[in-house]
Amino acid sequence: MTNSWSLLYDELIMTSTNPNRFKYSEDEILKELSNYISETYNAHYSAGDNNVQTLDLIEACGDGEAFCRSNILKYASRYDKKGTARRDIMKIMHYAVLLMHFNDKNANRETYPQ
Repeated sequence: MTNSWSLLYDELIMTSTNPNRFKYSEDEILKELSNYISETYNAHYSAGDNNVQTLDLIEACGDGEAFCRSNILKYASRYDKKGTARRDIMKIMHYAVLLMHFNDKNANRETYPQ
């Protein structure tokens, strides 16, 4: 007989015995983020035919990390105030990915224990 406790137990066992299984749908969220980022490339402003984006110019001035941090704060502080909570989160995560890119480019890359 299946009851809620046995389903919970099965879920806990599956999560603990399969480390590649994402309990909180992280794999789906990362896929959605990847698609979101890809779609933004059609919307970015570029200077001429060489596809230089505004962010490239900001980075050339040495402000790439600060720009990304500032945008993370902007979208986090307005989170769901315009009825666009999910879009705000996507923008926060996109700028976090960009911040990681500029951090890795400008500093020693950190390693994480396995």
